[in-house]
Amino acid sequence: QVQLVESGGGLVQAGGSLRLSCAASGSIFSINTMGWYRQAPGKQRELVATITSGGSANYADSVKGRFTISRDNAKNTVYLQMNSLKPEDTAVYYCNADGLYRNPLTKYREVWGQGTLVTVSS
Repeated sequence: QVQLVESGGGLVQAGGSLRLSCAASGSIFSINTMGWYRQAPGKQRELVATITSGGSANYADSVKGRFTISRDNAKNTVYLQMNSLKPEDTAVYYCNADGLYRNPLTKYREVWGQGTLVTVSS
């Protein structure tokens, strides 16, 4: 089995920065895509950013220019640097791994982390 463990959430004032980390553990051969999603109270979960093993990144329009996603393939870890935070960024942030392989022929199901709360005060 594979687990994703997030860290780095917390309370920050508007305009501040936070860095989230997510480490995948278990029997892992490779991970195609890792990413971050978020869910604010009363809203649906939404994409924040994803990154492929080759480093291609995709961002939601709402975070472009403020957030940066990166990953360390050797450590099976993905990061989310969040700058110029706004109160509307307040949400539980979830890490996701998709295209996750135990070996070249065995694919895991998509895996989610437990979530980490980010609160931005005005």
